[in-house]
Amino acid sequence: MNASPTPRALAVIPARYDSARFPGKVLADLGGKTMIERVVERARGARAVERVLVATDDDRVAAAVAAFGGEAVMTRRDHASGTERLAEVAARIDAPIFVNVQGDEPLIEPAAIDLAVETLAADPAVAIATLATPILEADPLGDPNVVKVVMDFDSNALYFSRAPIPWLRDTSGAQTPRYFKHVGLYVYRRDALLEFPTLPPGELERVEQLEQLRWLENGYPIRVAITECDSIGVDVPEDLARAAQRIAAEQNRPR
Repeated sequence: MNASPTPRALAVIPARYDSARFPGKVLADLGGKTMIERVVERARGARAVERVLVATDDDRVAAAVAAFGGEAVMTRRDHASGTERLAEVAARIDAPIFVNVQGDEPLIEPAAIDLAVETLAADPAVAIATLATPILEADPLGDPNVVKVVMDFDSNALYFSRAPIPWLRDTSGAQTPRYFKHVGLYVYRRDALLEFPTLPPGELERVEQLEQLRWLENGYPIRVAITECDSIGVDVPEDLARAAQRIAAEQNRPR
């Protein structure tokens, strides 16, 4: 029997202008294109995605998206998170699977998006899926902008944190823990996404300032797929130079 095809997904890129740490970053220049255009191009390259929308609350972002031929939808300004902004889109548009592609991930790999969608589609009991990639160097472990994740035996997330997890208590070398960086990409079934704004925020979400912890605190499992596709999230202006260097290296790579 042939496996059923992966359902085609709607990719939504939440892109507000007033980022606290880096205002206007979605319109920052990256090699001659705005960051939001770079993200749209990557999302369009995923086989599992049939449509890409930019969800914004700012006319400047909507105009920039229209200028490069993208599709933008205006959403309310009072959303506390990108997931809430996606839920507003899901309330208007009926699609079986929604992909939350972060507007500050201009290097997200289309193959990573496909993997996340396939992970969700492979198990009807899974309502939320995301990605992680191995951390191979020590520097990111202490960086609070690099979110870490630990999983159970079924590849469901146990916890996300800005701190190094797991903590290595025995430093004698007897234990060699594996560390994983959370890749900020989420895939949801529509029913779960519509429920998100009704879920109460918990203490862990408030302390860590990580919206995905709301799912865990309210009892929703999050399936995590491991990918070798790493990305560079642009959280602060210093990250922009690193992303630009990676893009330049990709453009100069022999084909």
